Amino acid sequence: MSPDTELAKLFEEADVAIEFTTPEATLKHLEEAVRAGKPMVIATTGYTPQQREKLEELASQIPCVIAPNMSVGVNVLLRMVSEVARILGDDYDVEIVEIHHNRKKDSPSGTALRLAEVIAKALARDLNEVAVYGRRGLVGERSRREIGIHAVRGGDVVGDHTVLFAGEGERIEIIHRAHSREAFAKGALRAAKWVVNASKGIHDIQEVLFG
Repeated sequence: MSPDTELAKLFEEADVAIEFTTPEATLKHLEEAVRAGKPMVIATTGYTPQQREKLEELASQIPCVIAPNMSVGVNVLLRMVSEVARILGDDYDVEIVEIHHNRKKDSPSGTALRLAEVIAKALARDLNEVAVYGRRGLVGERSRREIGIHAVRGGDVVGDHTVLFAGEGERIEIIHRAHSREAFAKGALRAAKWVVNASKGIHDIQEVLFG
């Protein structure tokens, strides 16, 4: 039996597929899920714009939950930082710092980018215009509208994300630390149980957790 035939057989027998791999593998598996008409949960990150476009095209044909991080805690963090950003407005500088193990290939993490997206949306900013990925050299004064995103790699860190809101005379730091990949697995299993009864199309993990 060829690998492709074996893969097709696996999808025929499965109720749902959970994907934490590479963009290339994810797209191949998603094509098979579409052929078999089976729902998927996808937490792969690091897509190129072209891969992302293909992902959305395929995923819209089946029930599919897509999120850069399946951890319940991280998704609570996403809701929190959106609300904090909305309350604080333009009076506080926003910086995001993520730390991961030295084998992680994409940078910054998909979770850091998602944090930046929800904060930019809450502040009515275009992330493409205000995102600053690290700083080096004589860069001048920080613009009030900037959202800084910084990646650190080392050791076996599962995943740390810190969102800093820095104002005059005070700052707020909101931190999530994953101590084990079990946190991602638990969230993915919740998503898998949910997506088998979901409508066709792309869903976010926030729908799974918060309705």
